[in-house]
Amino acid sequence: MRILIATDAFPPASGGSGWSTYELARGLRARGHEIVLVQTYSEGSPVPPGYDGFDVIGFPAFAPPVPFVRNYFRNERLYDRLSGFLRERVRRERIELIHAQHVLTGPPAVRAAHAAGIPSVCTVRDYWPVCYWNDILQDPHAGCICPGCSASAMTRCLPPRAGAAWPLTLPMIPYMRANLRGKQRALGAADAIVAVSRQVAADLRQRSPRLARARIETIPNGVDVSGVRADAHGSTRPIAEPYALFVGKLARNKGVDSLVGVADRAALDLPLVVVGDGPERAALAASAGRANRDVRLMGWLDRKEVFRWLHHASFLIFPSNCPETLSRVLIEASALSIPIAAMDTGGTSDIIVDEETGLLSGSVTELAFHVARLAGDVALRQRLGAAAGKRAESHFDVPVVLNRMEQLYRDVTARHRRN
Repeated sequence: MRILIATDAFPPASGGSGWSTYELARGLRARGHEIVLVQTYSEGSPVPPGYDGFDVIGFPAFAPPVPFVRNYFRNERLYDRLSGFLRERVRRERIELIHAQHVLTGPPAVRAAHAAGIPSVCTVRDYWPVCYWNDILQDPHAGCICPGCSASAMTRCLPPRAGAAWPLTLPMIPYMRANLRGKQRALGAADAIVAVSRQVAADLRQRSPRLARARIETIPNGVDVSGVRADAHGSTRPIAEPYALFVGKLARNKGVDSLVGVADRAALDLPLVVVGDGPERAALAASAGRANRDVRLMGWLDRKEVFRWLHHASFLIFPSNCPETLSRVLIEASALSIPIAAMDTGGTSDIIVDEETGLLSGSVTELAFHVARLAGDVALRQRLGAAAGKRAESHFDVPVVLNRMEQLYRDVTARHRRN
């Protein structure tokens, strides 16, 4: 099958979503499918260079750095331009199916497929179809989940994002609501929507009547389990002593502000290694200093170095208090048989089965208790880690995910032909 994958991100310069797209493209290519990749890129970012033999076609998504105006250029204006470009690519490359991956490429890819008379699939990895800010958080600092994007709810979500100037942003609410309706209308026209977790699927259905009528399949991001293990195994220990690990963005909605408190309540006697960076780095360092805690801030590291730290960690702490869609680092840690103590948010329970493959917590206090359990019980760590490795193989390994994705492609293609 000739498949066009439209994506906002792709290696080598990408986060987890780009690597998930890469694993999909690489797996499909290995199974004999012909893949055409189109990636948007922003001003100041390099034109996509390609990766691992993939020739990536770049499409500019430039926008002025002005709130709301920037969004208009990266949504409505971009969608019109990109859908025409994709239609031409479909014709030129004799594409049989489009699989879109993200917010910038999703709506225009579905439009292009519809205009060309071919089926479309769109993967949803976050909450862009039902939240203007993509995170369904009314207050990203406090982690408060928004009940829905009504005008009144939007009025409450503006102050924590716009600060003292928030009254000036109130006239933008009609645009924000229209923007969401347009995304939902475009996404709802896809032959199938792939939600990466049960939580994402539930939120799409509950927060949008239009999407509730669409076909939504829950298929997780695939991780190359054997590849992750190969990159990590045989690596030298990064430090001699045992350590606990956090990997992720240093932001409040990731629970970073509770990390030191969790270590204190757990009476953690191991170093806490923090891999990542973000706006809360200085506050985290100050908190560690006040508590006289051994917290080691490593900054961002490349993937293989992250795997080395994961592979040798005693356990991973995942304190996120936001509605996680499906954390790639949790799947990668599981693939390496690393036990995890995590807050039970969003799609995290799709990855971790409580007391079987990890420990899920409903509060920061419970998270600290679970950290103390892992720190003091080697047998528990070994049992949870072994089970986590098996679950990664059976649920998230690329071949398992590809089997489901190929079946979906066959199904939507057959339905499209009948209609």
